[in-house]
Amino acid sequence: MAMTFSFFAVIAIVVVALIGALSGLHFVFGVILPYAAFAIFLVGFVNKVLNWASSPVPFRIPTTAGQQKTLPWISDSKLDNPTTTIGVIGRMVLEILFFRSLFRNTSTELRSGNLVHGPAKWLWLFALIFHWSFLLIALRHLRLFVEPVPFLIQGIESIDGMLQVGSPPIYISDLLIIAGVTFLFMRRVILPRIKYISLAADFFPLFLIFAIAATGILMRFVFRVDIVGIKTLLVSLANFSPVVPDGIGVIFFIHVALVSALMAYFPFSKLMHMGGVFLSPTRNMANNSRAVRHINPWNYPVKFHHYDEYEDHFRDVMKDAGLPLEKE
Repeated sequence: MAMTFSFFAVIAIVVVALIGALSGLHFVFGVILPYAAFAIFLVGFVNKVLNWASSPVPFRIPTTAGQQKTLPWISDSKLDNPTTTIGVIGRMVLEILFFRSLFRNTSTELRSGNLVHGPAKWLWLFALIFHWSFLLIALRHLRLFVEPVPFLIQGIESIDGMLQVGSPPIYISDLLIIAGVTFLFMRRVILPRIKYISLAADFFPLFLIFAIAATGILMRFVFRVDIVGIKTLLVSLANFSPVVPDGIGVIFFIHVALVSALMAYFPFSKLMHMGGVFLSPTRNMANNSRAVRHINPWNYPVKFHHYDEYEDHFRDVMKDAGLPLEKE
C-alpha cells in the first residue's frame, strides 16, 4: 500500500506538470514553482538545523566502537572512540564521506536454527554509489546556473563523461545513480524484514529521485530540448530576473516539477540526515568523560555533603556502631 501510494504520487506530479506545460503555464512551472520549492527547502532546512542545534546535550553520549583512552600502556581507538577534537574531526570525515559506521555494519540471520552474523557490505557500497553520484550530478548541474562555467565544474563534467561513445556523452554518475536507487528500492521490496518496516516516506523519495534521473536521461538522449534556452532560464533564475524562452521542451518542465517536489519535501523527510549527521551527538562528541568531569548545567542546585561533614554529623552513631573514623 505504501509503495503503491508513493508510486502514484510521483505519477501525479508528472501528469500535473505535463498538463501545465502543454497548457502554456511555463512561467508557473519554470519560475514560480522552483522559487517556491527553494524557499520551502531553505526555510525548512535552516529551521530544522537550528532546532537540532538548540537541543540540550548536557552529557557526553558518543557511540563507542573501540577501546577508550585509559591507561598509557593500553592502545586506544582514536577514530572509533575519539578523545580529542582531531579524532572527532577524523571520525566525522570518514562518516560523512565514506559511511564508516555503515561499512562496519553486520547482518544477522537464522540459518538451520543457528544465529549467524556476517558482513553486510552491499548496502554500504550502493549507498556510497548513490550518494556520491547524487553529489556529482548536483555539482555538474551548476554549469547551467553560472556563466562562465568554473574550471572545477568543467573538470568534474569531463571526468564524469570520460566514457563518451557518441554525442551527447554518457555520464557515469547517471548510470550509477540509477543503479543505486534500484538497489535501495529492491532491498525494500525483496527483504521481508525491510519490507515490513518500510513506509511511504521510504518509497516516495526513491521513486521521486528515480523519476528525476529518468527524465534527465530522457531529456538528454530521447526528447529534444533547447539547451541554450534552458541555460538562459536557469541563469536568469539565479540572478532573480526570470526569463522563460520559448521552445524549451515539455520534458524539461516535468523534470523541474520533480526536482521542485524533492526540494520542498526534503526538510520534512528522512533525507534531512544530510544536515543531521553534522549535529549528531553520538558522532560529533569526544569521549573524554574519564579525563573531564561534565556537569549538567540544567541540574537543580544541590548542596554536596562531603565526607568530613558526613562524619561530623554521624560521628556518635558511627562510633557506637564500631565504624572506623578518620577523626576521633
